[in-house]
Amino acid sequence: MIDVLVIGGGNAALCAALMAREAGASVMLLEGAPKIWRGGNSQHTRNLRCMHDAPQDVLVDAYPEEEYWQDLLKVTGGITNEKLARIVIRASSNCRDWMRCHGVHFQPSLSGALHVARTNAFFMGGGKALVNAYFRSAERLGIKIRYNAQVTDIELKGAEFVAAYIGEREVDGQRLPAERIQAKACVLAAGGFESNRAWLREAWGQNERGEWPSDNFLIRGTRFNTGVLLRRMQNLGADFIGDPTQAHMVAIDARAPLYDGGICTRIDCVSLGVVVNRDGERFYDEGEDFWPKRYAIWGRLVAGQPGQQAYSIIDQQALGRFMPPVFPGTKANSLEDLARQLKLPVTQFVKTIEQYNAACRVGTFDHTALDNCHTEGLTPAKTHWARPLVKPPFCAYPLKPGVTFTYLGLATDDTAAVHFNGEASPNLFVAGEMMAGNVLGKGYTAGIGMAIGTAFGRIAGVQAAAAAGFLTPSSTEPQHAAV
Repeated sequence: MIDVLVIGGGNAALCAALMAREAGASVMLLEGAPKIWRGGNSQHTRNLRCMHDAPQDVLVDAYPEEEYWQDLLKVTGGITNEKLARIVIRASSNCRDWMRCHGVHFQPSLSGALHVARTNAFFMGGGKALVNAYFRSAERLGIKIRYNAQVTDIELKGAEFVAAYIGEREVDGQRLPAERIQAKACVLAAGGFESNRAWLREAWGQNERGEWPSDNFLIRGTRFNTGVLLRRMQNLGADFIGDPTQAHMVAIDARAPLYDGGICTRIDCVSLGVVVNRDGERFYDEGEDFWPKRYAIWGRLVAGQPGQQAYSIIDQQALGRFMPPVFPGTKANSLEDLARQLKLPVTQFVKTIEQYNAACRVGTFDHTALDNCHTEGLTPAKTHWARPLVKPPFCAYPLKPGVTFTYLGLATDDTAAVHFNGEASPNLFVAGEMMAGNVLGKGYTAGIGMAIGTAFGRIAGVQAAAAAGFLTPSSTEPQHAAV
């Protein structure tokens, strides 16, 4: 019998598998995706938000615990478990050496991401390189890895894990039978339900305009997170936490692919211009805060607009101050022409921009600080980086909501145990997106998802090894394996 079974193939799952193996347990990892698509949403990431009290290698200045906590508190509106959040924050300060032991390399922040140079450590080669490094380390340590192995059912004895079932599937033209896999302990890290269109429709329902908003969502993350295991745990009576409509949802280019668009589809110039809906009207403060703290609210904002459609409008003054999108924008030398190209109501669009321009009170513009450029007498206001759009050619990027991962998940505690009626399972644990809702009730700040996955993946791995008889939960962290 396997000691520890890990279900999932992203950052949290890999951290759990590596920690359990370092503790001496035999480990099997089940990745539902084919090998070429392994890694879940982690393959689309690029950095980790890190607490540090002084400059550290790629991290400048300091980012202390309390500031990190306040940033998280602000974006979640207080909908977070402080105890678990602080575990994540503190763990982010000392995990990088362990990550380097398993082949992960870091680099200074990119020139278009200077806002997070102090707070976030960037992966050399991005999330794909991190995932590949972890898989290489797992293979060297003897972790058994199975691909195309989506778990469809869990067998329990009360709250105790007994076995997992892989459903029938077709791989490379061959029909494979269902399998039952027993283990002494199990870690669930199979992601949310963002790629389950039916579940999204169920969660979001129909709006007052008779639209089904989720029908217009793009899935910025992996196509393989369909929530099969999450739904099964719900049916088995596991304790859940979170709102099914809350998610890491970003305003992305409306021309992005339906699945796996990743980070390159994000539109990062929102704070440097204005955003209008298809009626040519603004609907939110584009300059509320630094983009890394605010980019993940814009998906929900766009989701609330007619047709779940919006447009980010800039002029030439914004160029060179944001990460350029993968698709070119629509350009025009006049506002009227831009509106016509976008098929927006010309009169209303021009009125919106002219009212904004007239309301701008330009002080000292500084896109790297919360500057004093703001609007007066305008609703909604723009509180920072407000400059009149007067330098053609004007440029527009079409926006739609892009879902990265959903927040509905399993309730847990500081041991990462799955709970049933308030009681912790003795040998079933959870990590990553399947429990992120404990920390992220709503909102997002750049790099926090990887921090949650790394912290609770490592905790779950240690706890699963302990449940299998290899460590006591109070033991110190196992020594780094030689890799």
